Amino acid sequence: MYTATPLRSYAEKKPVRHVVGTTKVIAILNQKGGVGKSTTTINLGAALGAMGKQVLLIDLDPQGNTSSGLGIEKNLLNECIYDVLISDTQLTDIIIPDVCEGLDVAPATINLAGAEVELVSEMAREGRLKEAIGHVRGKYDYIFIDCPPSLGLLTVNALVAADKLLIPIQCEFYALEGVTKLLDSMKRVKSLLNPGLEIYGVLLTMYDGRTTLSKQVAAEVRNFFGRTVFDTVIPRTVKISEAPSFGQPINEYDPTGKGAEAYCALAREVSQRG
Repeated sequence: MYTATPLRSYAEKKPVRHVVGTTKVIAILNQKGGVGKSTTTINLGAALGAMGKQVLLIDLDPQGNTSSGLGIEKNLLNECIYDVLISDTQLTDIIIPDVCEGLDVAPATINLAGAEVELVSEMAREGRLKEAIGHVRGKYDYIFIDCPPSLGLLTVNALVAADKLLIPIQCEFYALEGVTKLLDSMKRVKSLLNPGLEIYGVLLTMYDGRTTLSKQVAAEVRNFFGRTVFDTVIPRTVKISEAPSFGQPINEYDPTGKGAEAYCALAREVSQRG
């Protein structure tokens, strides 16, 4: 059954029972659509939350898949990340706490589609998200930003706000197509706006070990990116595809399946990388 998430306010958040150290802000980005950005944002965040970490997911994609995939009914929201970027709304005013264990969400609605145009005339438009995140640094172990499949102003905001970049790459033909342009954009943002920006990791998604193509793509990606590629690969499974339609992460929807095992392994690898 589909599980709708209660729309609590940030003031109702459960107390945090551990000392949060330095907050790591990681943008999950690939300009190609359908490579598993939202799926990774949801399931990696939920797996880290289940490990006892405090995690905030920021949905920066107007499609709002990270929000709906966690059972958030977007039509019931009064405000979303759009209001944080465009007006004086604080990030804590829109955060929905405890969506899963240790997991909070700053949701998106279709209103966000207008932000690209509206931000053009704003002062310091590239730094709006960074400024908003500054108010919650120290409250979360990890903040993951689910980026839209483009290199527009929303994505630039994510690159300016992030400490690191996580790139999901689908094990399909043309997997590396467009990655050079993505890396060029990252280098421009790094040189002009965010000198500390680095690649945190590259994640192979939708891997099918039965096919030669998946093995060839995995080898090609590892050859191109070297040690930044995670050891964990995310398999192509029906359960991972089904979970968002039930408003649940894979570790709740199918906790003993291959997908949940893979994202738990990825969470451990992320935790070890620091």
